[in-house]
Amino acid sequence: MSKANGQSNKKIGGLIKRKTDPARDQDAAIVVVDRWNDAARAFGELRLSGDQLRAFASIEGSDDEPWDVMLQTLALDESSALKLLAGRTGLGFIAEPKLNESSSRFYELVDQEDARASSVACYEHKDGAFVIATSRPLQPSVLSMLEDTLDSPITVMLVPRAAVASLINRGYEQRGDLVTEIVEDIPLDQDAIEKAAGAIGKSNDLLAQARQTPVIRLVNMILFEALRRGASDVHVHPMEERLAIRFRVDGMLVDAFSPPLSLASAISSRLKVMTELDIANRHAPQDGQTTVRIGQKKIDIRLSVIPTIFGERIVLRLLDQSQNELDLSAVGMSKKLQTKLMDCVERPNGILLVTGPTGSGKTTTLYAALGRIDRASRNVMTIEDPVEYHLDGISQMQVNIKRDVTFATGLRSLLRQDPDVILVGEIRDPETAQLAIQASLTGHFVLATLHTNDAPSAIPRLLDIGVEPYLVTSSLVGVLAQRLLRRLCTTCKGAGTHNGEPCETCFGTGYKGRLAAHELMLMTDELRQLTAQRADGVTLYEAAVNTGFEPMKTDALEKVKQGLTDEAEVFRVLH
Repeated sequence: MSKANGQSNKKIGGLIKRKTDPARDQDAAIVVVDRWNDAARAFGELRLSGDQLRAFASIEGSDDEPWDVMLQTLALDESSALKLLAGRTGLGFIAEPKLNESSSRFYELVDQEDARASSVACYEHKDGAFVIATSRPLQPSVLSMLEDTLDSPITVMLVPRAAVASLINRGYEQRGDLVTEIVEDIPLDQDAIEKAAGAIGKSNDLLAQARQTPVIRLVNMILFEALRRGASDVHVHPMEERLAIRFRVDGMLVDAFSPPLSLASAISSRLKVMTELDIANRHAPQDGQTTVRIGQKKIDIRLSVIPTIFGERIVLRLLDQSQNELDLSAVGMSKKLQTKLMDCVERPNGILLVTGPTGSGKTTTLYAALGRIDRASRNVMTIEDPVEYHLDGISQMQVNIKRDVTFATGLRSLLRQDPDVILVGEIRDPETAQLAIQASLTGHFVLATLHTNDAPSAIPRLLDIGVEPYLVTSSLVGVLAQRLLRRLCTTCKGAGTHNGEPCETCFGTGYKGRLAAHELMLMTDELRQLTAQRADGVTLYEAAVNTGFEPMKTDALEKVKQGLTDEAEVFRVLH
């Protein structure tokens, strides 16, 4: 022992002696730095520096989740970093992979919790190897264990974590027991259910499912599936003998899940906690909102709950803040109509109304029009409930009744901000209507929505609200009315089947996505005279047609000729 200690002391002494040699110390430091820089250059376009790589091991979490720490170090978004890594390593990258049937063996052999915790899923089984999708590439031990579990070689493909989570959900759901598995974990004692529903963490990140309670996982799975199908709303509908969970997809309600009725109160409690509502209050209507994240996506959720004789009925409106299809062509407007509409919008003053029922895409059309306005030279401001889109270069105000911010009070405040263009989310009452009209008469251009069945009916509606005819005739530029039609699925061409199987793109419906049918009524001298006489909607409609107004059905049938939709859909919406 003493001999060993003596040798050790000699070594230590030697090191100390060398460190006191300034020339050698400087040379050694240069070698160390060069080695770190050489290692960093191996990362290629990821642009990692030697100093960052040297400090990496000391960062908290670098052992458990090195890739997540790497993203923070590089200050890159996930998709961009994965693409760069794929280019450097030769691995594949897919932003939104679709599940293949050949992957089912993976979901039979690999435990679901392990797959979620490590963010690994199977994309397909090809040429004797499993193609593994992962958002965490720096975990060789996990991939090695997968090879052992699957008893098969694997190929790694880089995929954003939200898409991996979607593959996991779909893969285990195809086994037919995902909902059952989650439900069976929940004790069906009422007190235990409510305790489980309330036992949530502070994070609303839907991807952090691995360590969450069964009720929360069930709610998260429902939201995941709703977003995967492109649903705009989720309905939780308790009935006498069952609980129905339905999605509104492309304007149509479809059944999605039917968990045990005994879970209704637990699901309600979880959603109330997410939206900061009173869990104990089950006898009065409530409204709330929250924001959740799925990877890089931000989803705003608006919740409405009302008491019914069989329990609380809940409707969630899902607003994807990452949507970017704010283009008049994307919403289905013809070039001819776009020219007429933008001629109105580019005027210095006046009011343009967009009409239609709730959920007919009025706000989307308005924002598509705003997107073409020169926002550098014109001050564009909005007052909305809720703010559905975020557009650069404009100021948006959110209605907040609790703080006395209504359309009327908000609009009055906006007028003191020197606006050129004002968007009013909805004209609901006489005060808002009067303020919008007056703003259009004092050098502002106003865009607003109104609920009417067609464009000519907007004039009688304004008069009914209490606006004087002379104000309408001197301010109204035009009225655009619209309805949403379902698009024919481009994969199955509307058949609902593809290669003999139900079409995965449209879930067998034959439709995927929507487009709008429009009609634009421009104000003419004849229409102004009839407005002054308080003419009814029928008289105004006939006068508009005589001056070149084309009804919405004409536009819809033109879209049928173009193969964008079919006559059955036009009949359903416009008959």
